[in-house]
Amino acid sequence: MLLRVAPGGRRISAPDVLDWPGIGRFLRWRHARTALQLVLLALAAAVVLDGLLAPRIDPTNLATVLTWVHYRGLLVVVLLAAGNLFCTACPFVLVRDAGRRVRRPALSFPRWLRTKWIAIALFVAVLFAYELFDLWALPRATAWLVLAYFASALVVDLIFTGATFCKYLCPIGQFNFVASMMSPLELRVKDPGTCRGCGTVDCIKGRRAPETPDVVLQRGCELRLFLPSKIGNMDCTLCLDCVHACPHDNIALAARVPGAELADNGRRSGIGRFSRRMDIAALATVFTFGSLLNAFGMVAPIRGVEAWLAAVMGGTSEAPILAVLFLLALAVLPVLLLGVAAIVTRRVAGDWQRSVLQIAVNFAYALVPFGFGMWLAHYGFHLLTGAFAVVPVTQRAASDVFGWPALGQPLWRLTGMRPGSVLPIQIGFILLGAMGSLAAAFHVADRDYPAAGGRSFAPWAVLVIILMLGALWLIAQPMEMRGLGFAG
Repeated sequence: MLLRVAPGGRRISAPDVLDWPGIGRFLRWRHARTALQLVLLALAAAVVLDGLLAPRIDPTNLATVLTWVHYRGLLVVVLLAAGNLFCTACPFVLVRDAGRRVRRPALSFPRWLRTKWIAIALFVAVLFAYELFDLWALPRATAWLVLAYFASALVVDLIFTGATFCKYLCPIGQFNFVASMMSPLELRVKDPGTCRGCGTVDCIKGRRAPETPDVVLQRGCELRLFLPSKIGNMDCTLCLDCVHACPHDNIALAARVPGAELADNGRRSGIGRFSRRMDIAALATVFTFGSLLNAFGMVAPIRGVEAWLAAVMGGTSEAPILAVLFLLALAVLPVLLLGVAAIVTRRVAGDWQRSVLQIAVNFAYALVPFGFGMWLAHYGFHLLTGAFAVVPVTQRAASDVFGWPALGQPLWRLTGMRPGSVLPIQIGFILLGAMGSLAAAFHVADRDYPAAGGRSFAPWAVLVIILMLGALWLIAQPMEMRGLGFAG
């Protein structure tokens, strides 16, 4: 395996979280990840147990509220505040590691499958199933979905080496990878010169016992991200294996400008150049337009659209109608909008060397900040309006398990903020996301067309503004009644 250290580079001067008292010491503890994983494993067990024992339909069950209100809401908040910590604490990996003690994988994932296309399909499938089956109200289905996740991660990673499930298949992981490009922290080397003088590259190969080289004392990065050539957070699960494996203490969890990597077309370890990864550009696009589609599913006007599609299609079955809606929102509309913007850019910049598709790929990454802002506005709404709902549903779960109100009678009056109070926060997330996308698009335009940066940026600015106005219209719509309003 040939590993290259990026030329040049300076020692970082940004704050290193690993040097902070308390939290830094905890993260450096070699069992920190396991401790976090055990917490989420216990919560997953509670979700599965309560979900399987619950009625078939119940939007106020512990399984549905924890999964579709608190987990999703806290996920995006943590991504915004710190980074991909939910992948750090992923319980699927804990179970997989236990399985690998019994059976070691022997195969490498086929090279032709090492893309994001399967993961994109699975991500869309999860969004589709959520809307089609109203998973927010189905505790049993939610429990089986969690079990299916555990089983999939275990089976795949008992067959294939490395973090195959995380890197190429996991829908939640792909969401986190894209969103973490907007996070304020990043794992990177402190001094590139130290890496150039390192002959063991333990950060990726793992640290081995000197007397028995076949014994790995601390594994390196399973996602094949060589830290000296790593750019940004894409594909990084923040597992900290590289931190523990590095014999020189040369890796920092450093502060950085969120989204700065979106306009960086440098060669990334384990990824390559963004401009050559159509699959990752497609993932960023689905991430962005999926944020609008998922939010559209919770507002009242969707029923009118579904009724219109039913009339046009001459049918009443929800599945094909929803499939057409997904096709329009996640394929037709993105191709149309990005295609038009790319065509205009090509003409105004006089760029006849790049194809329209290549221009669209280059600028697609600039949409990520807006998409993340929309996910924050949507999931943040449910988290803030249902923040205290975990109290009564836990009381109810305890009553179901013990046969008497062990934690008291459920306090159903505990919910959260009023929707009207959350609206300004939602608007703020959307506006900040749009500004981030405008900034990213400007930097891409300046990078690719330094002589015509303003003109080539203009069509993408119009596109971002159109998406922003659509998002503001969405959150202003009356919300469709779902259960007690905890999920949607």
